[in-house]
Amino acid sequence: MTSSSPASQPGPDALFAEPRLAACYDVFDGERDDLPHYRAILAEHGAYTVVDIGCGTGSLAMLLAADGLAVTGIDPALASLDVARAKPHAESVTWLHGTAEDLPPLAADAAVMTGNVAQVFTTDEAWAATLRGIRGALRPGGMLVFETRRPERRAWEEWQAETGETLYEVPGVGTVRQRPTGFGVALPLVTFSDEFRFEDGTVLTSTSTLRWRDEQELRDTLEAAGFAIQEIRDAPDRPCREFVVLARAV
Repeated sequence: MTSSSPASQPGPDALFAEPRLAACYDVFDGERDDLPHYRAILAEHGAYTVVDIGCGTGSLAMLLAADGLAVTGIDPALASLDVARAKPHAESVTWLHGTAEDLPPLAADAAVMTGNVAQVFTTDEAWAATLRGIRGALRPGGMLVFETRRPERRAWEEWQAETGETLYEVPGVGTVRQRPTGFGVALPLVTFSDEFRFEDGTVLTSTSTLRWRDEQELRDTLEAAGFAIQEIRDAPDRPCREFVVLARAV
């Protein structure tokens, strides 16, 4: 599938869309302590067909496929999908290039958004369109599970204080140096930029903007898109820092 790049959706950040950065992303991202929690939730609800929205380099999709689930991973960043498709056993997953708005009516049991993907939809229009696309891909009663940071914890203040350089050792690439280069807060939006310097002198930059939504906004927007919230849990890997939302398609 080729994304139609709907006007309501933002383009992917360079961190995911630039091939050289996408190839390093799994190292940048570190240990994914959140993924066992998603696997457990899907098992708890007996999901077999699952859509991974914003699947990136396929970390969760591959784990779910290894669990025997039928997984569709979709992402607007082609470079990230190329990394995912090159991984061992990637043929077990159906990979789609696009956004949630591009999803066909899959009648899936569940859809997931990990890694705070829900926060990349910075406008009301983009968030509503994403939820409608997901709703259309689920069967009646299908489950949407996602995480989003709690605004009251003001995580951006901790991020803003991190001004030092971080070094990553990427297999086959060498040392990559990451340095924050910009930060802006205009709530509910937070924008930050990073510079990545490779051993050969190449310097690449990526800028991200995230949106914080409180619990009431999450409830209102999900209801408007045809979901009923079943539960809002705490994130076991980040206690009291995130909402983990479980909502059913009605």
